[in-house]
Amino acid sequence: MVNTLKIEGIYVIHALKGYELHEKRVTDLFREHNLNFEFVTDGDPKFFNHDILRKYFTQNISGKMTTGTLSCTLNHILAYEKMVKRENQYALIFENDPFFLGDFTASLNKMADEINNLEKGFLISLENSALRFPSFWETRNGKHLFRATTQRMTGAYLIDLEGAKNILNDIKQHRCDDIIDWWHNNLIERGVVKMYWAHPPLVEQGSHNGNLSSTISSKQKSIVRQLQWNMQKIYKTYLRRLFTDKRIIRDNHS
Repeated sequence: MVNTLKIEGIYVIHALKGYELHEKRVTDLFREHNLNFEFVTDGDPKFFNHDILRKYFTQNISGKMTTGTLSCTLNHILAYEKMVKRENQYALIFENDPFFLGDFTASLNKMADEINNLEKGFLISLENSALRFPSFWETRNGKHLFRATTQRMTGAYLIDLEGAKNILNDIKQHRCDDIIDWWHNNLIERGVVKMYWAHPPLVEQGSHNGNLSSTISSKQKSIVRQLQWNMQKIYKTYLRRLFTDKRIIRDNHS
């Protein structure tokens, strides 16, 4: 439990079969960092039926997504339901391939005051998977959170209770119509939730940096992918940040 932020829920999106290595690695990693968590697997394809899919998704969703991406998206939604049912004021959502960039809890607690002062109804991206960052000039004032117009993938993020409620209420009216990453963009664009990017990032996804295979794509662990990732990471962390990112909203925390 991250006491400073009263984070009572930590949910890891997972597949029931085929990713035992991911499961063991997450269990060991979170134990090492004293983080109590639970795997969310209720959205596994073996539980799919017409009523379940119709409850959360638009009618044509099976033709739009692969089984894996549909399951992943459903597990994110079910994590929000768990959070709301338990009245978690803040929750952390991870996919099953996180690599912590330093001391996760200490880094998160440095952002505590900013997080606690945000207007309710938000998501905070904690990862670097999209390799999108605020510029050097924007981070000189010591802030850690930067309001943005898009997500940075959904491998690691913080969500508040109001944000989860807003999303679930939106599902009742409109249903989810896309993979979780792009659906978040839709929610942000329509003002259902606000998005903030945390900087420096706290998490890196193993399925992006080449250290692990992905549960929802054909990307496999490889040295080539690791080299490609590191080259892009160096460029976008140091050189690209000389320029502002148009996705950052200048009037932060508004």
